[in-house]
Amino acid sequence: MVQTSALEFQRKFGEFQHQAQREPVEITRHGRREFVLMSAEHYDWLTAAAKRTYRTVDTSQVVIDAVERAEMDPEHAALNELLK
Repeated sequence: MVQTSALEFQRKFGEFQHQAQREPVEITRHGRREFVLMSAEHYDWLTAAAKRTYRTVDTSQVVIDAVERAEMDPEHAALNELLK
């Protein structure tokens, strides 16, 4: 992600506007991330994705079968202790 200061953003608004059409632009103030400029299309996609929810009772049998067959990588076996 492209990053710029608020001052540079003000000076080069047009450049960052074009950049935001391709990827989000992070704008900082006093070294801290404060804003992100992005295209309206990207914003619409993000808000739509955030609204998507799925109920577990609506899960297809294919997904249920895959979860039942899944095995955890032995590297993470210690996590089982957290469930006890």
